[in-house]
Amino acid sequence: MRFSAAPLRQAAVLVPVYRNAAGELQLVLVRRGDFGIHGGQLAFPGGKPEPTDASLVDTALRETWEETGLPTTDVQILDTLPTIPTYASNFLITPFLGRIVPPVTWLPMEHEIAEVLEVSVRHLADPSTQQEGEFWSPNRDASARFPFFQVGDHRLWGATYLIVQPLLPRLLAGEWDV
Repeated sequence: MRFSAAPLRQAAVLVPVYRNAAGELQLVLVRRGDFGIHGGQLAFPGGKPEPTDASLVDTALRETWEETGLPTTDVQILDTLPTIPTYASNFLITPFLGRIVPPVTWLPMEHEIAEVLEVSVRHLADPSTQQEGEFWSPNRDASARFPFFQVGDHRLWGATYLIVQPLLPRLLAGEWDV
């Protein structure tokens, strides 16, 4: 169901994945700063294309570098995942799965990124982390029920949930060499 007649705008995110020293698959998420429509939410690094971006992959890599300090040379794109339309903010998000070499220290972009989180894929796949709850829907001007993953004190929901939920079984099945 669309809430706006405006065409969807392009956006791109990187879905960073790696194996930690124990061999466990990890996803990297950012928690947005406490401002704007997505304030405080868990997300993947990414955003809108800039004129200097040659492609949406370039957008995802540039935004990841800006938001987390992860050099583009430490990312290998493994796949393009299914696009996700966001009707609340009118974007068509293209997610790119990327195997990364995580930095010793993440450098979250001041004011935009509150923190960078490394989350176990096994933890996210645990059925106890998958729940449903009430969230404010600005387009409906009311609360609505949405599924989410509980990640520590935070809820991973919305477009990020729609990227992660179908990705988990594929990662755990070893579809990509991570």
